[in-house]
Amino acid sequence: MDGRSCAQIGVDGGWHSTASADVAELLALPRWRESWRAAPESTQLRSAPLVRTAAKVICCGHNYRAHISEMGHPEPRHPTLFAKFTDTLTAWDADIVLREPAAVWQLDWEAELAVVVGSHLRRAEPRSARAAIAGYAVANDFSVRSRQRRTSQWLQGKAFEATTPLGPDLVTADEIDPADGLRISCRVNGVEVQDGCTGDLVFSPAELLSYISDFTPLRPGDVVLTGTPGGVGAARIPARYLEVGDVVETEIEGIGLLRNRIVA
Repeated sequence: MDGRSCAQIGVDGGWHSTASADVAELLALPRWRESWRAAPESTQLRSAPLVRTAAKVICCGHNYRAHISEMGHPEPRHPTLFAKFTDTLTAWDADIVLREPAAVWQLDWEAELAVVVGSHLRRAEPRSARAAIAGYAVANDFSVRSRQRRTSQWLQGKAFEATTPLGPDLVTADEIDPADGLRISCRVNGVEVQDGCTGDLVFSPAELLSYISDFTPLRPGDVVLTGTPGGVGAARIPARYLEVGDVVETEIEGIGLLRNRIVA
């Protein structure tokens, strides 16, 4: 829209553009759920990152029991956390750029449930943290394993620009609950490589937000990625990584579908 982005709200099958540049800016409004009433119905615009201005993007590793098992780790007592930067986020249908030959870069898929924070949290109990969840989206934490393994710190393998598609929509927390056990899957060129369930999470979204808010405040529009189920390429024998031309589809039941092509 004139070179700008805007958040849209879907109501009864129709889309209404808001004055907010993205979902994070929209969620900062006291009555964001009513924002659509001030705008006429519009067509759905071309895709953009669901969140562009998140102050924090925090991720949890080793949070699905099946993935913990395939990687040969014990079940953690506390969440294993790392951070991303906002410019790692990209649109649900964006191309993912393979910057080096596949065998060198070792780009891996990781289907993830994303939680978007809807109100301020600081040292919150799980019940308060759950009430502060604005909603859920689909993400894929594409990981550059060759960089991730250089040290014991994962940041450099997780923070490449425009490698974390997020979307396609924010499904509000009153519409869906991961505690019901939602199917989460990933396909590469139509072949299923991950098939898990949010009921396999060690730490629930509310527990993660509570734990995180104990050491850093969370604000509307912040994003928390909750981990990936079993089936990643690095755990296969032999390991399998993505190549130019591969199409990766990431889907969570009742939330949505990402479709990303790997390009040179």
